[in-house]
Amino acid sequence: MPNIRARLLAVLVVLCGLCGFLTVAGSPAATAAPLPDSLPFDGTALTVSAGRFVDATGREVVLRGYNVSGETKLAENKGLPFASVTDARKSATALRALGGGNSVRFLLSWAYAEPVRGQVDTAYLTAATDQIRAFLDAGIRVYPDFHQDLYSRWLFDDDSWYTGDGAPKWAVELGDYPDESCGICFLWGQNITQNGAVKAAQYDFWHNAYGLQDSFLTMAQKTMTHLRQGLTGEQFAGVLGFDPYNEPYAGTYTSGQTSRTWERDLLWPFYVRFRARMDAAGWQDKPVLVEPNLFWNGNVSKEEGGLLDAGTLGSRYVFNTHFYDQKAISGILMWGNAADGQYVTDFGTVRDRAAAAGTTAIVSEFGHPLNGSTAGKAPTVLKAMYQALDSRVKGASWWTTPAASGPVLSGNQWQWDIYHGRHHESMNDNPGKVLTTGDAWNDEDLSAVRLDDTGKATLRQDARLLDRIYPSATSGTTLAFTYEDRSRDGSATLTWNPVPSSLPSVAQLVGSGQYGLHVWRSGGGSAPTELHLPASFPAASTTVVSDLATVHAPPAYTATTPVGVAAEPGGTGSRRLLLTDTDAGTLHYALVTNGAGAPSAALLAAARGELAAWAAQRIGG
Repeated sequence: MPNIRARLLAVLVVLCGLCGFLTVAGSPAATAAPLPDSLPFDGTALTVSAGRFVDATGREVVLRGYNVSGETKLAENKGLPFASVTDARKSATALRALGGGNSVRFLLSWAYAEPVRGQVDTAYLTAATDQIRAFLDAGIRVYPDFHQDLYSRWLFDDDSWYTGDGAPKWAVELGDYPDESCGICFLWGQNITQNGAVKAAQYDFWHNAYGLQDSFLTMAQKTMTHLRQGLTGEQFAGVLGFDPYNEPYAGTYTSGQTSRTWERDLLWPFYVRFRARMDAAGWQDKPVLVEPNLFWNGNVSKEEGGLLDAGTLGSRYVFNTHFYDQKAISGILMWGNAADGQYVTDFGTVRDRAAAAGTTAIVSEFGHPLNGSTAGKAPTVLKAMYQALDSRVKGASWWTTPAASGPVLSGNQWQWDIYHGRHHESMNDNPGKVLTTGDAWNDEDLSAVRLDDTGKATLRQDARLLDRIYPSATSGTTLAFTYEDRSRDGSATLTWNPVPSSLPSVAQLVGSGQYGLHVWRSGGGSAPTELHLPASFPAASTTVVSDLATVHAPPAYTATTPVGVAAEPGGTGSRRLLLTDTDAGTLHYALVTNGAGAPSAALLAAARGELAAWAAQRIGG
């Protein structure tokens, strides 16, 4: 994500005698043309500082987006998310313009990266790099993930009800595992703890039987080296870090071992080894995104964990977790829909664990089935999850206790698969069992997108839910944030955070429209605060009430415009609201709504007065 100032800065760094540091980083020369629509402060690499993602200007960054994609689990495109770079570009543009995302978790396959032990498939890695580049060129940040579920597809018989992904065939053949059987299983995930073959294979990996873990780490280092060398320095700046291993689980605990001691004695040492491989591959300035025991925060299956004995993770690690509502998915343990504040406690636990570990957090998977017996819960479950990412305070209490909101969490929904419903997957290599519907993997159906009959990307979920206002970059520190999306459950509009009657002018201004409210304390940086503007917020219909300025139909951004609109980098047509302050340590607020047609100056002034008094009373000066 290039810009002229970044290039000049690089030259100055070299002239100041820091070229040795740049050589260690090992990034290829920056040769790419600037991204369409980029501004001088766009495109710097992210780091972790004071429990936040920050860019080179010191802005606090929030990542939102999707997993790309479950297609990697399948054989039809040979372990790649896309059949072609053209499809990757189409997906990236749609993800930005329709889904409002600024980041993706990009799935990779060990099986296809190392089909023969000790030999990486450079053609596969090059194809993956080309597809990653399509997202980087669209202004989307990327973090790769070595994905696995149920360890490997080669554990399963060709007529099995289930399948897996992850480890290559040769790794399974070393183990001489028992014939797979899940017994009485209603969900594929039950194989994790009930299928003897899956349990034994997982156990072997974590105990480095047959040198499996050694092989994985060597393959990972070669993969990261290949990716770095295949990207320009400017593109590589858009790579956040690396997720080493999806949803780790012990398989079987040894005598006297607990989930917590397994994390301490086996999982954490693996991450330390992976961190060393990242450094050797030239990724030393990027964090490793470490996942705890996958059941550490389950609301049905729950085991003690969360990397409690890893000490302070610091800036070189990110606390990386998943969250699915097991009760809602079961269809039995939660009969009704999710409600206002349903997950604020669960996601609050994520915030607390990351803070205690001295780092930031990302929820790299969350979601709910869009087909099947529990699909009717999806509109409320997803709304409640996004609500909990935005704030740890439920809507009914937000206006009275905004200071308890906590940091806005980064997160990537599962999933964004443009091939949804159009697959041609021979399950477990069985030509007599070709899967075409849903996600074509263990009866899952979670993709937020599909291609219509013309090949155009189309959302499968309410755009008001997915394309959201969020503070993508804050020049300072976020104190409170909320977004009322007015998304729908069938024909009903869900409003969980109405403007209270104590703010009558604000309530009148918002009306029945969507609104976001961001409160932050300025940090004295040179770059503005940014909020993603959904497609439902065209400039002509957008009203901003802020202490910086109050305006209907905000103008195009300039460095001297306190409130302005600009395109987001990447040329996808997505847009952002830019809020410019020139101070440090000052409380600022900005209400953004599409509910007002042509508000009068008197109404805008009254709303501004109400918000100023509210911010001073509820949050402080």
